[in-house]
Parts: sequence; structure tokens; C-alpha cells
Amino acid sequence: MSVATLDAMASKTRKKTGGEPSAEMVAATELVRQAKAAGLDLTGLDGLLKQFTKTVLETALNEEMTEHLGREKHAKTEGGRASNSRNGTTSKTVLTDSVGPVEIEVPRDRAGTFEPVIVKKRQRRLNSVDEVVLSLYAKGLTTGEISAHFADIYGASVSKGVCCGFG
Repeated sequence: MSVATLDAMASKTRKKTGGEPSAEMVAATELVRQAKAAGLDLTGLDGLLKQFTKTVLETALNEEMTEHLGREKHAKTEGGRASNSRNGTTSKTVLTDSVGPVEIEVPRDRAGTFEPVIVKKRQRRLNSVDEVVLSLYAKGLTTGEISAHFADIYGASVSKGVCCGFG
């Protein structure tokens, strides 16, 4: 996606909202400009889209773990020691349609009861994840819309305040 395309999308967003582009659109535009200035390809082996795909997937997985445990990372439980807690991560490579293999870190819990939704256990191929990433980031969705999109597509609840680092 080019800067010109993002600028056109930002213009459409301004017309819809009656003024300023969304925070997501501003961030996307700036991210693409920085990537181009640094010589980073938008697509390809180590391109911006691949890096962003990794970030979105890991953010969603961490939010799923937070929901599973019922508390944020490093948060103390009311009664002291929890019966279940985070227990590091496991590396996993998943194949996507257009950015190729993406290595992600999947969180674990001590009891082994965490069942991720966005990238299920033993799942190696992610179909249409690229379209999801593009729709979330490049279309300038609000964090509420991003959360609703994840719920619709994956049945996963993603916090509005933490989703994709915007909020």
C-alpha cells in the first residue's frame, strides 16, 4: 500500500468524520512514511506488512490470555497466589497467504488450559489474515471497530484499550 493510497483513505476518513483522520490512519500513514524513509519494503520477507501481521497476532493472543486468566499481565490476584498464571511463550511459525511464514510468540499458562482462538493449537496456516490486517490498519478503523471485527471473524474478544497499541 502506498503513501498516496493511505493519504486518499485519510481524506475519505476526514470527510466521513467531518475533520481529522482517525488516530489509526495517522499512525498508519506515519508508519508507512517511516518505513519508506528507512528503506523497508512494505511487503516481502521482512517487510512492514509481515512485521505488523506478527504484532497484531501476538497482541490478540496476549489479550486472549488476559481474558483467560481474568487479569492483566503482572497483575496480582486478590487472594495472593493464583492457581494459574502466565508461563512464558512458545515460538510458532504460521503461513499466511501473501506475506509468507510469520514467526510468532504464543503465550502459555501454567495449567495448560489456554486455548487460543485467533491461532489455534496445532494450526499452521492462516487464511485471509492479510486481509484482516489490512482492514484493521489501513482502513482506519477505530479500536472499537477493530475489537468488533475480531469478535465477528474469530470469536475472539480483544480489548478496545489495548488492541494494536492504539487507545
